[in-house]
Amino acid sequence: MKLNLLSCDAQRPDKWAIAKCITEIANVDSSLAKEFTDILLEGDAVDIEVEDKKSSSALKSLRKLDIDYEIVE
Repeated sequence: MKLNLLSCDAQRPDKWAIAKCITEIANVDSSLAKEFTDILLEGDAVDIEVEDKKSSSALKSLRKLDIDYEIVE
């Protein structure tokens, strides 16, 4: 499943937690997850791919971090 991470609405976003979440759900290394986090917090969208078996927990994790997303596929 492809997701488009649109924005983070948290008042004080936790960069470490967001990067860790992206690492776990998108199966990318930590440095790429940190780059994605920086891009997301700057206000630009980020495209990631999530394994179907992780999709429900991934969406729950994103909502918990106040990350707006849209499902592309």
